[in-house]
Amino acid sequence: MEFGTLKNYIDGEWVESQSSELLDVTNPATGEVIAKVPLSTAEEVNQAVAAAKAAFWEWRETPAVIRARYMFRLKARMEECFEDLARIVVKEHGKIIDEARGEVRRAIENVDMAAGIPSLMMGYNAEDIAEGIDEEAILQPIGVFFCVAPFNFPAMVPSWFLPTAVACGNTYIVKPSEQCPISQNFMFELLDDLDFPPGVVNLVNGAKGVVDVLLSHPDVAGVSFVGSTPVGKYIYATAAAHGKRAQCQAGAKNCLVVMPDADLDRTVAALLTSAFGTAGQRCLAGALVVAVGDIYEPLKAKLVEAAAAIKVGNGLDEGVQMGPVVSLKAKQRILGYIDKGIEQGAELLLDGRNVVVEGHPNGYFVGPTIFDKVTPDMVIAREEIFGPVLGILQVGGFDEALDIIRGLPFGNAASIFTASGKWAREFKYRVPAGNIGINLGIAAPIATFPFGGKGDSFFGDLHGQGMDGVNFFTDRKVVITRWF
Repeated sequence: MEFGTLKNYIDGEWVESQSSELLDVTNPATGEVIAKVPLSTAEEVNQAVAAAKAAFWEWRETPAVIRARYMFRLKARMEECFEDLARIVVKEHGKIIDEARGEVRRAIENVDMAAGIPSLMMGYNAEDIAEGIDEEAILQPIGVFFCVAPFNFPAMVPSWFLPTAVACGNTYIVKPSEQCPISQNFMFELLDDLDFPPGVVNLVNGAKGVVDVLLSHPDVAGVSFVGSTPVGKYIYATAAAHGKRAQCQAGAKNCLVVMPDADLDRTVAALLTSAFGTAGQRCLAGALVVAVGDIYEPLKAKLVEAAAAIKVGNGLDEGVQMGPVVSLKAKQRILGYIDKGIEQGAELLLDGRNVVVEGHPNGYFVGPTIFDKVTPDMVIAREEIFGPVLGILQVGGFDEALDIIRGLPFGNAASIFTASGKWAREFKYRVPAGNIGINLGIAAPIATFPFGGKGDSFFGDLHGQGMDGVNFFTDRKVVITRWF
């Protein structure tokens, strides 16, 4: 076992969990156990909250410029350990090494943004709102926050939240994914090197039991979540019932609309990356290709040919273009969706069920899979599969393509491929999705922009990243002044 039994980080110290419940963390490419993660007790969660609460006021009084210096130092440590962190992500998640490097780079970019907090937290004012009276709004930190992190970007997603929250003057608790907790354990080793005041940053391993204690705890101010729609709805409702702020980025079923005038070769390359990057395990993954008019036949032929050539294997091996899915349970769920697609009449053009990776007989591999003749009422067209399964739908025109997108309950992302500025403008104007791609397969916002989402893809008011993040982690205090 490479990483042993993981510990919690509470009040500036590494602490062994007293829980008797341990889960195996496996390398998805090999099926081997590489760590054990404890399902922490309620008492351990309470200790973390108490430590964060005790640290809050002194940290809140620390000047923003000094808090920002911790972010500069964190960025430096992440750059120094860049490759180590990326390789850990591959081992616990399965994505290929270049994808893991991209994830770590995005994590660093969020730390970068948080380092600008002295200017991002500046308030605003107006003189003479009435005779001799001035008014100002001050941005102030709130208290203890926590995040519930997903398995698919275990190093990046917590960085959407923790750096901004802490730079704003709050204290923080990370609950890593119990499937992929190792990278956050490593991140907290870096945080520990920075000598934050005890209690400012904390890590508690676990699953739903840990989350439920945090959601109901009276000393917790809010939660950030990324994951599936059912869990997002539950966390949002539970947080609201206990008077907490919540931002819940949830599931997706993203459409990729290809117009007849699209550049075919570039479009196919973008579709492959969107659908099969990280084995389809990302909320921005393309799930449905909506081919408009005459582009359908040539697009289908090129797409299947190119997807069939994707090399599947261990993400650490040279030349591999797609890794395994995260777990045996995930593999079985994805295979079940493929069976359902066949059962409901979709035509399986490329079958990834029996992919063989030499030297890795126990890996959780599913090859690129493409269905044709998908209809909007099919299960594979409506439900989030979260795997390397792509459906193709043929439509006659632009409005029909929009009807398909509008008919889905999700609103995370959508992309259009076209040479027409008219269609591009119509698309971004009319499509009910939070992240729009124009000739891009992955509409991923950078750290200074919010990560959008509508419908069943987001619950809350303020999204992760950018100024939405700053506003989520602060409150505006209005001061009205008259001097005699």
